[in-house]
Amino acid sequence: MSDDLETLRQETLAALAAAADRREWDAIRVGTLGKSGRLTALLKELGRMTPDARKLRGAAVNRLRDELSRAIEERGAAIEAEILNARLVAERVDVTLPTPPDRTGMIHPISRTMEEMTAIFGAMGFRVAEGPDIETDWHNFSALNTPDHHPARTDQDTFYLPAEGSGGNRARVLRTQTSGVQIRTMLAETPPIRIIAPGRTYRADHDATHSPMFHQCEGLVIDRGITLAHLKGCLTDFLRAFFGKPDLPVRFRASYFPFTEPSMEVDIGWSRKSGEIGGGGDWLEVLGSGMVHPRVLANCGLDPREWQGFAFGMGIERLTMLRHGIPDLRSFYESDVRWLRHYGTSPLSPALLHEGL
Repeated sequence: MSDDLETLRQETLAALAAAADRREWDAIRVGTLGKSGRLTALLKELGRMTPDARKLRGAAVNRLRDELSRAIEERGAAIEAEILNARLVAERVDVTLPTPPDRTGMIHPISRTMEEMTAIFGAMGFRVAEGPDIETDWHNFSALNTPDHHPARTDQDTFYLPAEGSGGNRARVLRTQTSGVQIRTMLAETPPIRIIAPGRTYRADHDATHSPMFHQCEGLVIDRGITLAHLKGCLTDFLRAFFGKPDLPVRFRASYFPFTEPSMEVDIGWSRKSGEIGGGGDWLEVLGSGMVHPRVLANCGLDPREWQGFAFGMGIERLTMLRHGIPDLRSFYESDVRWLRHYGTSPLSPALLHEGL
C-alpha cells in the first residue's frame, strides 16, 4: 500500500477509535466515504491514470475502501451499543423501592365494576364469554329477532362499516350490545349455558348520560325447565349484592324487547329527592331482561320445545354512576387523574364476595 493510502488508513482508524458519539462518527463516515470524501477523491483520480497504473492503484484503493467501510460500520454499531447501555443504566428503575404516595395507580371504576360483576355472577355459576367488537348485521340484529324497520337499525343509532367484498353482503356494524356474544355462544356450544358477556358497545349518542362508546354486561342462561322464577331470583340476588343492600326493593315491570318474550324492565327502590339507593318510595330502572324468544333459540339451532332460557343486559357505567353518585357519564373518559384518585380503587384491593352477600 502506498504512503498516502496508508496515511489515510491510519488517520481514519484513529479518528474512529476516538469518536465518542454518533455526530463524530457520522462526520468521519462522510469525510471518508461521502461524495466529497477523501477516499472518494482517490477513486475519482483513477480515471486519469494509464491502464496499467489504474489496475494496480485501483486494486489498492478498493481494498482500503472495503477495510474502512467495515471499520466504520463496526464502530457505528459499537457506538449504538454504548448509547443503549448508557440509557439502560440511566433509566433503570429499582422495583424494590416503595411507590411515592402521589403516584399510586388506581383501578378505574368501570374496570372495578366489571370485576365485581364477574365475582357476583361467578358465585352463581356464570362464566365470562367474549366476542368481536365488529359484528355482522345478522349476529347483531337479525338473529335476535330484530325487524328491518326497528329504529336501532338506522344510521342515526348505529355505526355501520363498509360491507366486505362484493356480492351484496350486509354491512358490518360496531356492536350496539353484547348480545352477539350470546348468539355466538349458542351456535358454538350445547346447553346448558350460563354466561355473562361484559364489553364495549357503540351507539350514535353523546350527552351527560350517553356516550358513543360505553360498556354493557349481558347474561344468558339456557337449560331445560328455566322459568321466570329463575330470572327474578338471579337478578334480585345480583342487585342486592352489588349495591350492598340485602333488603333492596326490586321490581319487575312488563316491557318489550324483540329478542325476549315475555320481556321485563327491572327497577330498584330509591329516593328521587336524595338519590339514596333503597330509600324512599320511588323506583329507578336499572336493566332489561326477559325469557329468550323462541325464534332466537331456533335461529341458533336450539329446539324451543326442549330448551328455555333467560337473558338480561345492563349498562356498566349506569350502575357505577348510581353506586358512586357520579352525575356525568363523560367524566369516565376525560382521563382526569384527580377524578380517578377520588373514584378509583386500590389495585391491592381485589373484588371479592364477602360472607353474606
